[in-house]
Amino acid sequence: MNIKSLLLGSAAALVAVSGARAADAVVVAEPEPAEYVRICDVYGAGYFYIPGTETCLRIGGYVRYDIGVGDVGSFDGAENIDVEDGDSQDTYYKQARFTLKTWTGQETELGTLKTYTETRFNWGNRNKYASRTVIPGTDPDGDGPLPVGPDTVVLDPNPATNKGVSLNFAWIQLGGLRVGKDESAFDTFIGYAGNVIQDTLVPYGGFDTNVVQYYFDAGNGFSAVVSLEQGYNEFTIDSYVPHVVGGVKWTQGWGAITGVIAYDANYEEVAGKVRLDLTPMENLSLFIMAGYGTDDNYTDDDFVITSAGGRGFYKLWSGNWAVWGGGTYTINEKTSFNTQISYDEGENLGIAANIAYDIVPGLTITAEVDYLHAGDFDEPDFSNWTNADDEDSLGGMLRFQRSF
Repeated sequence: MNIKSLLLGSAAALVAVSGARAADAVVVAEPEPAEYVRICDVYGAGYFYIPGTETCLRIGGYVRYDIGVGDVGSFDGAENIDVEDGDSQDTYYKQARFTLKTWTGQETELGTLKTYTETRFNWGNRNKYASRTVIPGTDPDGDGPLPVGPDTVVLDPNPATNKGVSLNFAWIQLGGLRVGKDESAFDTFIGYAGNVIQDTLVPYGGFDTNVVQYYFDAGNGFSAVVSLEQGYNEFTIDSYVPHVVGGVKWTQGWGAITGVIAYDANYEEVAGKVRLDLTPMENLSLFIMAGYGTDDNYTDDDFVITSAGGRGFYKLWSGNWAVWGGGTYTINEKTSFNTQISYDEGENLGIAANIAYDIVPGLTITAEVDYLHAGDFDEPDFSNWTNADDEDSLGGMLRFQRSF
């Protein structure tokens, strides 16, 4: 073997080894394909597809801060205890709220499958009075001569604190069938009483309830609803028989006509409301609503549990009848004026008016003035819905709300 052959053989061996090592170094795993969030525009703005599914999700809510002044009886004021002398005195009614909302939607062979949830977190003081009560000391054995014991002072202040979490909505809907936590169709189907903060100075029905509900929309302006409801607190059903609400609505370009009727299963009483909505011009909307309900069993002494003031889950106003009216005038693209006037057979008169201004998109400030006249305030059977301490209550509220 000569030197030339030896060099050629060595070079070939080196190339072979180097090639093998190079082959080992370039084996690289293929990258996983990136999965981006897809926009879902089927149900409106803000929805996106949950990755790996055909379900559309939207997350939203608001942060709100309220500052109220005036009388407790207009739902705007508050009291607290003076730390120096213990007397009750007026103070601000303040509340901060964070509300989280979720919506989902998905098309199925049985129709659209939807869910909606709304959870509220509140912090602040309360719309209430504060008090200081002195209970005189007593003789321990009741007939002397032992000295009288010291007085007992009971304070009921109104501190700002966490006020708990509330689940306001948590329902599932497939097609027209809805089940879960909602507000009563007696209110939602016919509509709330105006775009004012204090819209219940004269109440128009209870809200919170679990429902089994069916909604029908003919697509030509006619719609209807039937709702089986549980009620809340003292208005919760006391057997397997549910509260029942039915309603019909006719909606056209000029506005709408709506009627609802409700059966209170506990007290076997009936209440109903009719409403007319009008849009006489593009920047003006008006409404008038009237309610009537029976109330004999609410105050019947033969019932072990009577309803305070003759008020029930649906007929929550005083007396048999009540009316509400108001509207919204859009002054410009940022500013609107809202008002509501209400009155019931118990001679309670409520007036609320506000100006709402959009500082920037998503941030609204609302300044409202509220007045309540309690007509039967001095009567022994007066039903004090707002906890007023006088025949006339006046207050106001300033609200900041960032919606997202």
